[in-house]
Amino acid sequence: MGNVKIFRSVAKLKNVEMFYLDTRIEAQVIVCLHGKYGRAETWHDFIREYGDKYRIIAPDQRGHGLSSKPLAEYTYEEMAEDIIELLNFLEIDSVIIVGHSMGGAVAGNLAALYPKHVSAAAIMDMSAAGSKTSNKVITEGEELVDFFTKDWPLPFATLNEAMNFIKKATGSDFEYQYFMNSLIETVDGYGMLFSRKAMALIGKNKKEWFNLLSSIKCPTILIRSSSHEAVPDEEFIKMQNLIPNCISYEVSHPDHNVHLANKEEFYRCFDKFLEGLKIF
Repeated sequence: MGNVKIFRSVAKLKNVEMFYLDTRIEAQVIVCLHGKYGRAETWHDFIREYGDKYRIIAPDQRGHGLSSKPLAEYTYEEMAEDIIELLNFLEIDSVIIVGHSMGGAVAGNLAALYPKHVSAAAIMDMSAAGSKTSNKVITEGEELVDFFTKDWPLPFATLNEAMNFIKKATGSDFEYQYFMNSLIETVDGYGMLFSRKAMALIGKNKKEWFNLLSSIKCPTILIRSSSHEAVPDEEFIKMQNLIPNCISYEVSHPDHNVHLANKEEFYRCFDKFLEGLKIF
């Protein structure tokens, strides 16, 4: 593992201005897709681990982080199309796609709908049936409201208030840091970089995508946490059976952040997957 330099850029695409991290080395490309509410920042450790062997690109997906928040449906198909536009912008033909949670669904859609652009895929702690909790939405009048953050008193008046509230609202240190990566100070106080309306739309327009799995022909790894909360047994087995060239792995830690909770175990698993692709 070397000292990896990370470049920060914005690509002006057709429907979104997309912020992304990029190591810009001449090597096989891995594109990393964060989960709902997340940011490219969540992949920094992954970049440090693999950035001396692979070109790593990690975008803030639409509605998140420093990318724009367009009026849109926020479907997996739309977000997959954004990534294809980013690859075209960067003149990249084929990538290994790695997605966590919501990003796993986008990765699966990419592998199924754009097979020429995806040489291998990792779908991490995401079921093709969708999450059992993150798709809840409510309405206030005619406005959609994101279920998880609906009671957050945004903007927070102080940094301490923000830190204390988010600490209580999240279920683990990993989840706490995940949301803290999106905290931003403004003239009005401390807010979040993600759009809560976009988060609501992601949940509202989420569809199951079991029907796409047989179209994923590239080597694919499914990784889930030992809690099985995001990917129950029945759905995990169904996904394995539907994807033709698929292996699976269950990490021993129950946290949803399977790439962060036990890094040594995750990297051992992911190393074997990469070795199997014979691209070192």
